[in-house]
Order: sequence, then C-alpha cells, then structure tokens
Amino acid sequence: MSTRKPLLPDSARRTAAWCGVLLLAAGVAAVAIWLCVALKTAVTPVLLALLGTALLGPVHRWLTAHKVNRSLAAGLTCATLVAVVGGAGYIVVTALVDTGAQIVDSLKDAAQWVIDHFDIAGVANVDDLADNARNLVEKFGASAAGGLLTGISLIGSLVTTSVLALLLTFFFLRDSDRATGLAHSIAPRGTGDLVEAMGRRAFEAVEGFMRGTTFIALIDALCITVGLLILRVPGAVGLGALVFVGAYIPYLGAFLSGAVAVLVALADRGIVIALWVLGVVLAVQVLEGHVLQPVIQSRTVQMHPAMIMIALTAGASVAGLLGMLLAVPVCAALFGVIGELRKADGAPEHS
Repeated sequence: MSTRKPLLPDSARRTAAWCGVLLLAAGVAAVAIWLCVALKTAVTPVLLALLGTALLGPVHRWLTAHKVNRSLAAGLTCATLVAVVGGAGYIVVTALVDTGAQIVDSLKDAAQWVIDHFDIAGVANVDDLADNARNLVEKFGASAAGGLLTGISLIGSLVTTSVLALLLTFFFLRDSDRATGLAHSIAPRGTGDLVEAMGRRAFEAVEGFMRGTTFIALIDALCITVGLLILRVPGAVGLGALVFVGAYIPYLGAFLSGAVAVLVALADRGIVIALWVLGVVLAVQVLEGHVLQPVIQSRTVQMHPAMIMIALTAGASVAGLLGMLLAVPVCAALFGVIGELRKADGAPEHS
C-alpha cells in the first residue's frame, strides 16, 4: 500500500502554521486594543489604579505586616498618595508656571542664535518657528485630549478619572490578598497555577518599573537641578521639574528635557555654559544607564531600547500622551507573561 505524498513540503507546512499563529495573535491584539479604545473611559482609571497599586504596594504590605487593618492600611496608603502626588504636582506645576515664560523666551533666543551663527536667516524665522511649535503643541494636546476625553470637558474628566482611579487603588490594595483566589476561580480547570504565576509575574514587572522609574526620575531631576543652579542657568527649578516628568517616558523624555536645558543655557549664558550643561546632562544619563537602571530596576523590566521606542510610538498612536506613559509598563507586563509561558512550556529564558 503506497503512502500518500503530502501536498506541501514539511517546511512550507511549518511556515503556514506559524503564519496562522501570528495572524491569530495579531487579531487578538487588534481586538484588545480596539476594546481598550472603545472603553477608554473605564480602562484608563483601571490602568492608572494598577500603576498606583504597583507603586504603593510595598507601603501597604509594610502597614499590614505591622498589624494594621487592611482597609485602614489601604486608606492611609491612598491618603499618602494624594499628599505626595498633590505636593509634587503643585511643586512641578508652580515651577513650570513661574519659569515657563522665561524658558520659552530663552528657547526663542537660542533659536535666533542658531539662525544667526549658521547663516540660515533666509530659511527660517524665529517667530514662525515659535508659532509653528505652539500650534503643534496645541494640536497634539487637543488630539490627545480629544482621543481620551471625547465629549467631556477636560478638567471635569481629569477629576473624575483621578477620583475613580484613587478609589480603585484603594480596593486593589485592600483586596490584594484575594487575587490568588480570583485567578484560580476564573482560570480554566487545571490552569489556575499558571494564570496565578502569569499575573504575579506581570504585576512584579509593573511594580519594578514604577518604583525604579520614580526613584531614577527623582535622582535625575535633583542632579540636573543642582548642576543648573551651580551654573546659574535661569529657570533651573522648572527645568528640573521638566526632567522629572519626562523621565516617565524612557529615552525620549530625557532627550527632550535635556535638550531644552541646553538651549536655555545657550540663550542666557552663552555657548560655554551650554556645553557645561550638556556635560551635566550626559553625565546624569551615563549614571542612569550604567548604574541606576541596572541596580534599581528589576531584571523583569529590562527591555531593548528599540523595543521601548516601538512601544512608545505605538502607545502614542493609540492614546496620545497617556499611551506613551502606559506603553512601557504594559510591555513589561506582557514580557513577564510571555516569560512565564515559556517557563511553563520548558523553554529556556534568555536574559
């Protein structure tokens, strides 16, 4: 009896199988992203609450370890969050408002210096550049706000989202001990342990990212602010606040805030001081990249810079500025889940 010869060679069948898997995964991801965008009013507070829970988890665990009631510990932790974020936000906003006009004027002077020294006066005009930049910022802000807060006033939506995220953070902290039981109850039969491990790994990745990024942002902002004060660069506190906020957008935020600091120094103190500021910024970036990140951040959130840039671009295209802020922790969680799946399948993990 003759054996029937396959229609396609083995390599072609394997390629077709992998293509089917990739198409299925891409379809699931597309549907998930579409649902997140369609339900953004509910999804945004949940994601913010998860980030807050990851950041405040150690504080809540410390309180409960000292025999504090879980509800009281969650309330105290959320009150601490409101005080810290409110205080930090007030300092950042005040610094940027007080020095914002000065920083903009300095950037305009720096642009004029570049035009004059590189003899491109006939090509570019400072006022046109300033107007174009202002229009670009307004359009980006309107796009980001419109995509996230359609049909609702900006301030009212921000307040509503913040309050809802705070309440969810309270419940997530208080009931975090029930997460294991929830994972086993919703998982298909026989997969409870795997679902629990994936959830734990994903949350540990987000937790490591939030703690590490916050601490690194604080160190970066303090170092650069001290350097700018020593060099007597105007608006040093506002620029330091800009560095702190920008640190939550890896690579891109640090580059933009550092460039603004250098341009302000160039306009007000000259090229020598600008070079010194550039040296300070580069020194802080080297300290961050070679000391702070390897020591502070967990290995679970270490991703290749190219992957981070792709994630930032995708996040910006989906949800604007908020998407850029959430892109890296979401990717860190996904990589944690994938690593746990590989571990469950017996595949070796590569660092």
